[in-house]
Amino acid sequence: MSSLGWLAQPAAFPWVALVVGLCIGSFLNVVIHRLPRMMEREWLDQIPEMLDEAEALRGEPGRKRVADEVRGLTRAALAGRLSLSFPRSQCPACGHRIGALQNIPVLSYLALRGKCAQCKARISPEYPVVELLAGVGAFYCAYHFGFGLKALAAAVFLWCVIALALIDQKTGYLPDDITLPLMWLGLLVNLAGAFVPLTEAVIGAVAGYMVLWSVNAIFRAVRGVEGMGYGDFKMTAAVAAFLGWRELFMVILLSSFVGLVFGSAQMIAARRGLDWKFKFHFGPYIAIAGVIALFWGNEIAGRLPLLRPLG
Repeated sequence: MSSLGWLAQPAAFPWVALVVGLCIGSFLNVVIHRLPRMMEREWLDQIPEMLDEAEALRGEPGRKRVADEVRGLTRAALAGRLSLSFPRSQCPACGHRIGALQNIPVLSYLALRGKCAQCKARISPEYPVVELLAGVGAFYCAYHFGFGLKALAAAVFLWCVIALALIDQKTGYLPDDITLPLMWLGLLVNLAGAFVPLTEAVIGAVAGYMVLWSVNAIFRAVRGVEGMGYGDFKMTAAVAAFLGWRELFMVILLSSFVGLVFGSAQMIAARRGLDWKFKFHFGPYIAIAGVIALFWGNEIAGRLPLLRPLG
């Protein structure tokens, strides 16, 4: 056995995956927090150039003054470099830089009792929850699929949909920086037939996009407004690139069912006078449905064959 052969052992691999997943979860917190802000800065960065090119601003002093004010606000909003690696993580309340010992997944949160070490401001429990989801999810991927490409691909899939679900719920964004690489990754791993044959993966990616696009087009034609965002189409295409077209119907039906459950809960709360201002987005539903189909799709289809037409 090679020096790293122990990793493939069923008794060791899931626990290694758990540790790696917890660390990835810590990075996901950075992605969830910063990527939407980076997207907004990129959009703001384009405003001055767009204003310079706008024909309507030429020769009109009033509009020129407004344009200059917008440029000034844009520069102020873009002040300071921001990326996934810079600046270092810090307390949003007091700006205290978080050291390595204060950034150990889950354990640091427990040791600090959910408070900043400097100012004692409350730390959101979302951070350890994301770390636990990523860690336990990686553990189950390793346990469920065993050592190999399938477990690794499933873990990456899980980490990506966790980030997408939380970003969408917080901001309404489903970043192309995650959805598109996830779709291409699904097609690549299925070159080796990790989950489904490549043909089914390609058809799934196309159908995943086109089905929701068509539903939205019909909704727009009838109601005159968009029913969902294009990020939803891309995320569904990415999920179907992993799982294939045969699981697509299950994913769409399950995501709609999950949405119905949450929507019903919100309606019941409203009828009882509860001020529930929580707004649901479709991305988390797709994420939940995709994870269910990834792990238990075959079992569900075995009991409910209608969830996988022509299966």
